[in-house]
Amino acid sequence: MKAVFAAFAANLGIAVAKFVAFLLTGSASMLAEAVHSVADTGNELLLIIGRGRSNRPRSEEHPFGFGRERYFYGFVVSVMLFTVGATFSVYDGVHKILNPEPVHSPWVDYGVLALSAVLEGFSLRTGVREANRLRGGRGWGTFIRHAKAPELPVVLLEDTAALIGLVFAFAGVALSAVTGDGRWDGAGSLGIGALLATAAAILAVETKSLLIGESASAEMQRMILAAMEEGPGIMRVIHLRTVHIGPDSLLVAAKIAVRETDSAAQLAAAINAAEERVRAAVPIATTIYLEPDIYRPALADQTDPSIRAVLSSRSPHAPRLPRRDRPTALSPPGNLSPPGNPSAPGKPSAPDNPSAPDKLSVSDSGKPSPTLPDKPTEHQPPT
Repeated sequence: MKAVFAAFAANLGIAVAKFVAFLLTGSASMLAEAVHSVADTGNELLLIIGRGRSNRPRSEEHPFGFGRERYFYGFVVSVMLFTVGATFSVYDGVHKILNPEPVHSPWVDYGVLALSAVLEGFSLRTGVREANRLRGGRGWGTFIRHAKAPELPVVLLEDTAALIGLVFAFAGVALSAVTGDGRWDGAGSLGIGALLATAAAILAVETKSLLIGESASAEMQRMILAAMEEGPGIMRVIHLRTVHIGPDSLLVAAKIAVRETDSAAQLAAAINAAEERVRAAVPIATTIYLEPDIYRPALADQTDPSIRAVLSSRSPHAPRLPRRDRPTALSPPGNLSPPGNPSAPGKPSAPDNPSAPDKLSVSDSGKPSPTLPDKPTEHQPPT
């Protein structure tokens, strides 16, 4: 949040300076820049409000908390940037082109634009420093696309757009002063509007994705999978689903294969231990739901995203269970027909969601089920 407060202070000072310059010079580009800075100041205030509201305790109506408030306010920022900043700048630019007026005292504009560039550069530098601690070796485009907290992408895009907009404003004022044609000033305002519209569109797309719900990063999913499978009692993860319920809060749901001979107490102990390992490896995994099941690879739906998440997260060097924790029976009981024959005894159990059957929910109704082989065979691809 340091970057947000720095951007708020910088944009507030810039907005005041630009409005003073507009009153002295009558520059359309300067007015567009002033409105842009006002919109940016309001945006930072919205981000601060969203961060505060997201920290409210959970309630009966919102059992997973209010973490997504930050995503909502991030989306509102993109709307504000478009409606207040871009729309007004385009309108003012068109008006200035149709009704050109000379720019008075352009040196005042130059001074304010230089001061604005210094303050915006300070704000951007603060945002870059904060982002560098999180992005690792990723490029800036990748960081903005995959960041789970909306504040830094908003500040980085806003400050970058602001610095480029200052160049447009300087060009518009300078060309108007040199040529005596006020339409150049209006063209500068149009350029600022197009720039703000582009930044707003990028922010809207990214924050919309977060608001709908994004999964954990690929690296985090690998850590979760390894933590689940590294201990005794759990054979393997059948499928995995994760979703951010806030930038600092992750929901983890998985179906896990267990031994059919384990008692309820043993299963509960194994699940509790797995949850502790996951929270130790990924502290933001605040909510975890694990469902035990019997593993039947022949019924795996390779198109299921939750199964593909497991396959992509499981590396050749994934932790293996000790030999004593793996089942040894290699042949199914005689009363079970091969998978895929619905008329034979030993049918799979009812799916969790009748409208979207889960092909891996395959516990048998009171009948023994085949145990997991030591390693998948050619007819049983790993899941």
